[in-house]
Amino acid sequence: MAERFFAVNQISFSKNDLPSEGAAHNKAIHLTVKCEGYYVKRVMVDGGSGVDICPLSTLQRMEIGTERIRPNNVCMRAFDGIKRDTIGEIDLILTIGPVDFKVTFQVLDMDTSYKFLLGRPWIHAVGVVPSTPIKW
Repeated sequence: MAERFFAVNQISFSKNDLPSEGAAHNKAIHLTVKCEGYYVKRVMVDGGSGVDICPLSTLQRMEIGTERIRPNNVCMRAFDGIKRDTIGEIDLILTIGPVDFKVTFQVLDMDTSYKFLLGRPWIHAVGVVPSTPIKW
């Protein structure tokens, strides 16, 4: 199914998508996705993350019950360098463009600037190779 969405092997952006500072910006890539009937903004794509993360607050806003969270023994180091235990993991269906993706998220109870973080597990599962063209 992902082949349809990524048939051209790229997600591209036009100049109109750039922030006011232009191509020299250093901002993260954020998507809007559909999940469990809700449109969710500020979904960050981060090739440096070894896990897909869902903050507990996102589940609460979407009124998804915590009984769907499966316990696990995952401990991770957050962006601030502090080790954190996850609450558990949850499977959610994300619709990005015309394609549905089942994503297993690690659920954390912490404040974040994103609603979901799609890391290497999602990137590898869909066969994406994030890259930035270099102009010489």
